[in-house]
Amino acid sequence: MRTEIRFRGTILLLSLGILVAMNVACEARPRTSETEGAWKSSLDQPVDADKDQTSQGESPLVIKQEIMKNNEESSPPDQPKPLLARMESGVVVERLEIPLKPLEFEKPDSVRGIYINAWAAGSSTRSQHLIDLANRTEVNTFVIDIKDASGYVSHPTRVEVAQEIGADQQIRIRDLLNLLDRLHENGIYPIARIVVVKDPLLTKSKPELAIQDTAGGVWVDEKGVSWANLYERLVWDYHLELAQEMIAIGFPEIQWDYIRFPDSPLEHLERAVFSNSEGRTRSEAVSSFLDYVNAETEDYQVDITADVFGATTSLNYDLGIGQLWEEVVSRVDVVLPMVYPSHYWSGSFDIEEPNNHPYEVVKMALSDGLERVKKLGSVGSIRPWLQDFTLGHPPYGSAEIRAQIQATYDVGIHEWILWNASSRYSEEGLFPAEGFPDGFEPEPTIRINGVVLPLFEHLKERHESDSIIQGDTLKRPR
Repeated sequence: MRTEIRFRGTILLLSLGILVAMNVACEARPRTSETEGAWKSSLDQPVDADKDQTSQGESPLVIKQEIMKNNEESSPPDQPKPLLARMESGVVVERLEIPLKPLEFEKPDSVRGIYINAWAAGSSTRSQHLIDLANRTEVNTFVIDIKDASGYVSHPTRVEVAQEIGADQQIRIRDLLNLLDRLHENGIYPIARIVVVKDPLLTKSKPELAIQDTAGGVWVDEKGVSWANLYERLVWDYHLELAQEMIAIGFPEIQWDYIRFPDSPLEHLERAVFSNSEGRTRSEAVSSFLDYVNAETEDYQVDITADVFGATTSLNYDLGIGQLWEEVVSRVDVVLPMVYPSHYWSGSFDIEEPNNHPYEVVKMALSDGLERVKKLGSVGSIRPWLQDFTLGHPPYGSAEIRAQIQATYDVGIHEWILWNASSRYSEEGLFPAEGFPDGFEPEPTIRINGVVLPLFEHLKERHESDSIIQGDTLKRPR
C-alpha cells in the first residue's frame, strides 16, 4: 500500500545507512568513538533518498574523513564512549551495520508463515533447520522476533533508548544482516515482530513510562510483571525507532504485538493508574498509536500489521484491553487475530470444548471477522495466527494444524502464520512444497467435529460443508 520511498522529518535512517556503508567501504573492523559520534550527528541531517549518495563528486573516504573532522571539532573532549552491545555470556557484539542499499524482498502471493523466536533465529543450526523446513513445505514466510516480551532487543541495535535501558545486553541474533541474506537466497519473506507494552526493561529503567499503582510506584500484574503505558508518547517513539531501523536494513513488513492494555483480573486492574490518558479510552490509545506509526512510516515501502486477540473478530467491545476489531483493521495493512482454539472459553460458538474443534472455531471466528470487514469498505486484510502447540486436550499434531489451515481456506482467506513459542513445528501438518506425489501415503487428516478424518474426503464434500458457516457471534465468557 506504500509504494514511494521518501525519507524526511525524524525518519532519517537512510542517512545513517549511507554513513555506515561508507565506513564499511574503508574499514573492515568496528568503528572508533569518533565515527560513532558521526553516526549520531547524522540523524539530524536531511537526505534525499532518491539520489545516489556515492556519486556526488567526492569519494566515501573523503566524505567520511570530513564528517569525523567536524564531529571532533564539535564534540566535547570528555564525550563518553558508546555503550557496547553484549550477548548474555558477556561477549561484546559489533553494532548493526545499516546497508547503503538494503535487500528487496518479494512478497508471496499468499503469506504462509511460521514464528521464529530470537534464539532460533540467532542460531545458525536452528535457523538453517527452519529454512530447510520452508524449502520442503508450503512455508514461505518467517516472523522474526526483533523485540520480545522480555524487553530485550534481539540484535545489536543502534537505537539509543534500547542502549540506555540495557535492552542490548542479551543479544540473540548476532548477525541479523546475514540472516536476512540467507532468507533472501532461499526466497523467504521476513517480517519483523516488535512487542510494545510488555517491556519490563523499559518500565524498570524509566518507571515514569509504566502503568502506575494507586498505592504508589509501578503497577504489576498478577504475575508480578510491569507494563508500559500505551498512553505515553515516549513509548511510541522508542518502538517507532526500532521499526525504522528494521525498515532501513530491508524488512518489508513490521508486525506490532502487545499493542494493548493488560488483560489482568479486575482485582488487579483496580489498582492500575494510566497517566496521560487525557480522557481517551483504551481503544483510542491503540488507535492513536497506530495512527502515529502509520504517519511516520507512510513514505516507506513497508506493510504495517498488528496482532490482536482472537475474540476481537466476534465481540463488539474492546475486551478491556483496547482492541476493537473495526478500529484496528481500518488502520493496518494486515490484521492478525490469534484464533487459537485453546484460548476460547467453553461455550464459545456454542462449542463445549473449543480446543477439540479446531476447524469449527477457526472457521467461525474468521467468518465473524470477514462479515464485519465487509461493512467497512477498503481496509486491511486478515491473516490469522494458528495454533501449533498443545494446551489441554487433545494434543495438537498434524490433523489439528491442517484443520485450522483448511478452515482458513474454506472462508476465503489464503494466508496464515503458525505459532509455536519454541519454534518447533509439525511438518506433517504442512503440504510439501511441490505438492503430494501420486499414491502419497499416509493421506493427510484433519480434525472436524472432534473427529479425525481424511482431508481429501472433506475436500470432496466442501460444497456441503460451506453451508455450515453459521452467523453465531462469540458470547461473553461465562
